Amino acid sequence: MFSVSRSLERRPLDLRLVPSALSIWAVTLVGLYWSWVPTAVAALSALCLGALVWVVARGRRWTSGALAVLAVTAIAATGMSFRMHQIDRHPLRMVSEHGERATVTAVLGDSPTPMEGSSYGARRAQDRAFVPAEVQEAEVSGSRFRSGGDVVLLVPTQSWRGLIPGQQVTATGSLAPPRPGDTTLAVIRVYEPPAKVIDAPAWQRTAEDLREGLRRSSASVLTPAAAGLLPGLVVGDTSGLPPEVERDFATAGLAHLVAVSGANLAIVCGAVLLLLHAVGAGPVLSAIGGGAALVGFVVLAGPEPSVLRAAVMGTVTLLALVLGRERSALPALAGSVIALLLLMPQLAGTAGFALSVAATAGLVLLAPVWAGALHARGVPVGVAEALAVPAAAHLVTAPLVAAISGEVSAVAVVANLLAGPVIAPATVFGVLATLAAPVSGWLSEAFVWLSAPELLWVIAVAEHAAAMPGAAIGWPSGTGGGLLLAVVALGLLIALRHRGIRLTAVAVVLVLGLVLIPTRVLYPQWPAHGWSVVACDVGQGDGLVLATGNPGEAVVVDTGPDPALSAECLRRLGIRRVPLLVLTHLHADHVSGLRAVLAHSGVGAVAMGALREPAWAMGDIARDTRSRGVPIIELSAGQQARWPSLALEVLGPRGPLARSRSADDANDASIVLMASTPAGRVLLTGDIELSGQAQLLASGADLRADVLKIPHHGSRYTAPQFLQAVRPRLALISVGAGNTYGHPSPLILGALARTGTTVIRTDQEGDIAVLPGPQGPRTLTRGDPVRAER
Repeated sequence: MFSVSRSLERRPLDLRLVPSALSIWAVTLVGLYWSWVPTAVAALSALCLGALVWVVARGRRWTSGALAVLAVTAIAATGMSFRMHQIDRHPLRMVSEHGERATVTAVLGDSPTPMEGSSYGARRAQDRAFVPAEVQEAEVSGSRFRSGGDVVLLVPTQSWRGLIPGQQVTATGSLAPPRPGDTTLAVIRVYEPPAKVIDAPAWQRTAEDLREGLRRSSASVLTPAAAGLLPGLVVGDTSGLPPEVERDFATAGLAHLVAVSGANLAIVCGAVLLLLHAVGAGPVLSAIGGGAALVGFVVLAGPEPSVLRAAVMGTVTLLALVLGRERSALPALAGSVIALLLLMPQLAGTAGFALSVAATAGLVLLAPVWAGALHARGVPVGVAEALAVPAAAHLVTAPLVAAISGEVSAVAVVANLLAGPVIAPATVFGVLATLAAPVSGWLSEAFVWLSAPELLWVIAVAEHAAAMPGAAIGWPSGTGGGLLLAVVALGLLIALRHRGIRLTAVAVVLVLGLVLIPTRVLYPQWPAHGWSVVACDVGQGDGLVLATGNPGEAVVVDTGPDPALSAECLRRLGIRRVPLLVLTHLHADHVSGLRAVLAHSGVGAVAMGALREPAWAMGDIARDTRSRGVPIIELSAGQQARWPSLALEVLGPRGPLARSRSADDANDASIVLMASTPAGRVLLTGDIELSGQAQLLASGADLRADVLKIPHHGSRYTAPQFLQAVRPRLALISVGAGNTYGHPSPLILGALARTGTTVIRTDQEGDIAVLPGPQGPRTLTRGDPVRAER
């Protein structure tokens, strides 16, 4: 840890390299987002300004420093200009916008990573994975050429699963332009398995065997959540982390624990240094041992840019926290930024790089001062450091997190304070288990067993912190929101330097803690008392909950696209038992949350229609229900079910749609339910479109309802005749904010407005509860809508 006594010396900071680091970062961003011409202009401008300074201000004290910054800027901008010019003129980049097909031979830079979120329609995003790769040879339109540039392969997850970094493959696919702010030549959409696969180097295979050994030992000893967490703490592998745990970590401000960062390296290298110090090793041997641990960790985690970035940041963290030399740590941080950006300019526009730099700067600049101030006021050294470190890291990274996620964790400091003490031992035991796995399975499992209490503690901290009222506060996302929070944080830092303001702030916090939080807990506005139906805000998808009249019990219709959001909604509503979970059809935006709901609640049965397409979804559903011992039942028109305050009748699908076996009919073959509730009749329509609506109208069924769940998120494929037959007072539209499908359609909104129907949408209101009222159904909303592309 850093030294409190040294922080009290208040020596001036060594800022000499900071301007150079910032200028290089700026010109690198210019090159990434505006290409080579503006970067060349920046290089020329720096040279001209340097010449002007040399002529006009030669001999002044600040001249040498200014000239050094301008010289470094000119060099970096010139190099970036040449690099971006080569990328822009590369054959793959030049034809990427035309969608031509290309065959490439490339070396993988990482293992295939399933894409986040779920896509709309018949395929889910997790069926596709992205793989960074370096092209060795390419063929486009019959022209073959050798290449040394980077590409991103979008590949089928199933057939590419198991590939590791360092393997060489041949792949054919269609080209697409990369996203802005990237040095990637092109994105290649691949739909076939890899061809001509060549083994990775021996050291890469050894690293993968070690990682697999850790996963195997964890799965045999730990609970599923803990087994997914341990590889995340050790090497950033979150592939086995349950979605509900991952969401809890994000809400509680603990997501950084499962990302490869400087903290991982600081723990591993710190443990090695402490061990060497304990056995009396001298400085040279300790340096060799720490360096070996550093290299070994990079090999174990994989040498992709994020790990290399963490290696440099881990070195800086060790300087700040172990040596307590903040004066030397700041130049080291700035030098690390310079070196990384010159070697890997693509890092300049990534959130991970910015978060690493910000967090390390907070530990170097703020944490020692705050800990020293607390210690000067009588706080013990250990407690002062434990409070200052998470507070400083959270404060400086909060604007970036808000810009990315649109929310600020209000519990992050406390959660990190509680979880922090056990992270180091859990990580060290995980590393030892990894190293022992190839030698002895039982020894590896013993180390994993020793990490179990720490892992369970961290999971419990994340779960309870995320469940706190107001754990995550909504904030404007994007650059504007991040800058706004940065200004607020800076103003807070300046204001708190005055004693009177500090005392006032403490009083305000105490009032909030002693009055508002208990009020929110004892008298929460959500869930609404006496609700009949809740449309959970699950983004671009459906997730509806119907109260049965039994405490803590509800019927669920669809589980949304996100593996965690439906389970979170059930938790907020206090639902512990789900006697029936209905999947209206098997598209990703309706079924991808099933696993999390099964894990959260006691589900009696999962119901679906006769159509079991798409096949990938049916396979996942069968696997997840079988693992939980939950039966699958088939629903058909005419079936009914009853509970104390809920009656369900299946109205569709009917006719040929009820017998269809084609995935193309999935929307129109949605299960349609009429629910009789204390709030009135509620018609739940899945994603039925014109054909499915016509079948219902032709069946002669009574479609009149007080509340209509608008089909297909408000798409334009809803017939006016269908709306006239239902004649709802209230229309619910479950839709994601900012979705790219144009939902809900202005045509449907206009048709509903002309009939006097009240329309309420999850993209505007968040969770929506429907309650009985004296003059028909009424609503209460929770707010804080979820973005569609989360």
